[in-house]
Amino acid sequence: MKIASLIAGLVAMAVLTALGQEGVIQDVKHGAKKTGETIKDGLETVGEKTKETAKTVGKKTKETAETVGEKTKETGETVARKTKETVEGTAGKTTHTSGKTHGKATRTSTKTSTETAGQPSKNRDSAPAPSPSSR
Repeated sequence: MKIASLIAGLVAMAVLTALGQEGVIQDVKHGAKKTGETIKDGLETVGEKTKETAKTVGKKTKETAETVGEKTKETGETVARKTKETVEGTAGKTTHTSGKTHGKATRTSTKTSTETAGQPSKNRDSAPAPSPSSR
């Protein structure tokens, strides 16, 4: 009987150990499953946040590009307007300046013809007049 009790005790212990190990294995499986689900949820959240961020960045980039386009257009129009104003201003000054020059030229030619009217005209075909240094 002592041997039977010992054998029964050993068998009971083996059964309890096997059942205990089975419980530990189940706990590990359950923990791993929970960890996997947590990781999966985290990755889905990261994916959603990344998608939202990409949309926001795309929207901001589009807005910035539109703003830059508008500013470039405005700058081009301003440069064109200023260039036109400068050209028109220069054209007016050029006309005014040529009028002054023409007036001066007319006065000079009148003055010259008045001064030379009393002197005999020189014939261009005749021999050149002696220079003052050769006298």
